[in-house]
Amino acid sequence: MDKLWKNVRAALKKRVPTHSFRMWIEPLELAGGEDGDWTITCPNAFSKKRVQEHFGELIEAELRRVAGDAGCRIRFHVAGRRNGQRAEVDVPLQLALPSENVHPHNGRLMRRDFTFDHFVVGTNNDFAYSASLSLASRRENQQAALYLLSGTGLGKSHLSQAIGHHILSRFPQERVYYMTAEDFSHEMVQAYRHDAIDTFKTKYRTHCDVLMLEDIHFLSGKERTQVELASTLDTLSEAGKRIIFSSSYLPSDIPKLHDKLRSRFSSSLISAIDPPNFRTRVRILQKKAAFCGYQIPEAVISYLASELTDDVRQLESGLNGVAAKSSLLGVPIDASLAESVVKHIVSQRQKITVELIKKIVCKFYNVSPEEIVSSSRQQNLVRPRQMAIYLARRFTDSPLQAIGKTFNRYHATALHSIHAIEKGLKQDSAIRQQVDFFRQKLESGKL
Repeated sequence: MDKLWKNVRAALKKRVPTHSFRMWIEPLELAGGEDGDWTITCPNAFSKKRVQEHFGELIEAELRRVAGDAGCRIRFHVAGRRNGQRAEVDVPLQLALPSENVHPHNGRLMRRDFTFDHFVVGTNNDFAYSASLSLASRRENQQAALYLLSGTGLGKSHLSQAIGHHILSRFPQERVYYMTAEDFSHEMVQAYRHDAIDTFKTKYRTHCDVLMLEDIHFLSGKERTQVELASTLDTLSEAGKRIIFSSSYLPSDIPKLHDKLRSRFSSSLISAIDPPNFRTRVRILQKKAAFCGYQIPEAVISYLASELTDDVRQLESGLNGVAAKSSLLGVPIDASLAESVVKHIVSQRQKITVELIKKIVCKFYNVSPEEIVSSSRQQNLVRPRQMAIYLARRFTDSPLQAIGKTFNRYHATALHSIHAIEKGLKQDSAIRQQVDFFRQKLESGKL
């Protein structure tokens, strides 16, 4: 029987994508067969449902071929269950988060489609993907800490959540905590305010098996949070727990970061994700179109991939845009429709430069270009300078170091300016209004 199943798996490996095979087929076992019925065991109920829906017919076909029994059938069981009966110990699947309707108690809700199956692997992200899958699968000699590095909208959140989904599908008893660094900081502050810091420490140091911490650059300047997190990470690391960080910046580029914490981040396996090339963008669009049930002509897919080059979110916007416009207007999806959608997405984006941003910011705040790049720290100059740096980072492709140089600032100072505006967007309505004003100006091209 072992030889039979080995041959079936070898055949399946040739027909199933590598990442899907590793995630869903590899954990399966052939438990036995009688009277033409074969039993295949799955590690948990979530895995069973997924395998039945996506690979059931294929597995049965290969088993019939290899076994030489055209009439055989397969049945899937969860390991520890027989004939549909629950085992004495049945781990609840609350943490598996199979859909967005489940409310987890261990951080943010993970997106249902952010799995390894839905991640498109290309030359821009193959190392990050392999490192993520290896960590999630508990491969030997795999570092317990992973640092995903990329700009906004390139897939670091997808990979981080894919790790969580994969772990929970195979080991549903594991306690997976997924959150942003800002969430962690806020929870810690509230714990101190309500005299519950011991409960907070126990939660993360004792009751956590996998910690996924996004946007760790937001820890900049938060001294108290950094000290607490460093102690938590030490405890988790010593216990062999898995930790996944993500950020848009290298640890060395994050200002006002405790040396111990910077060292911890830097010692992780740093895996960068670059913008996808044309071929990868095409495959991303095809994958997302299939997931959403869109029927998009190949010519339109190619056009979107050639025009929308910033990030994956921009690709999604274009894809959803053509599908929605076609549906609402009752017109076919063609090149003309795609062009009309793309025009609004990339409107004037290519014309936006750091110098242009500097010009309109100076005009709005009534300061001169010479003043905004000066060494002066007067309050009437600090805010315009921070705003201009933030907008330059958001609306241009210039690297942070180059942006800082334009304003006669080090990249660490430039990063601090970006953080200041991002914080203001959450707390200050005036800043939100100002950013929205500049956004409309830049995107409309009416400068």
